[in-house]
Amino acid sequence: MNSGRCAACKSQRRKCPSDCIFSPYFPANDPQRFACVHKIYGSSNVGKMLQEIPPNLREEAANTLYLEAKWRIEDPIYGCVGIISSLYKQIQNAEIELAKIQTQIAFYKLQTQQQVIEAEPNMEVLQSQSSNMEQFEVDNLFEWENPTIASWFN
Repeated sequence: MNSGRCAACKSQRRKCPSDCIFSPYFPANDPQRFACVHKIYGSSNVGKMLQEIPPNLREEAANTLYLEAKWRIEDPIYGCVGIISSLYKQIQNAEIELAKIQTQIAFYKLQTQQQVIEAEPNMEVLQSQSSNMEQFEVDNLFEWENPTIASWFN
């Protein structure tokens, strides 16, 4: 029990009873919270809803009623559905962007693998050319240094 009246009782200009259903969820220091809920649902309906809900779920219900009422006041046509739709579109756009990026990564990986595969045969050609060149140098070495020894290998 708060020492003063809750926002609901202040709004309705009545004394706040000790077992006030609104008191825990609509404190006096936040009158705008109750004003939004009252404007959309009415205090009688909110009181009935809170009484029908188990005590452990009432705080969550009061928060939900407040947020839905606030969004309904901000956007009378779509309310919270407009917010949800906007968030859903943002998620879809993010998923599309993620798919594009994953495709680009896969493309670059394939392109890199392709370059490695193309480079490997070239490395073999270069290595075989290099060994052929060494053999050529050895053959020429024998011819220049000692023509008699070179004739033994021919």
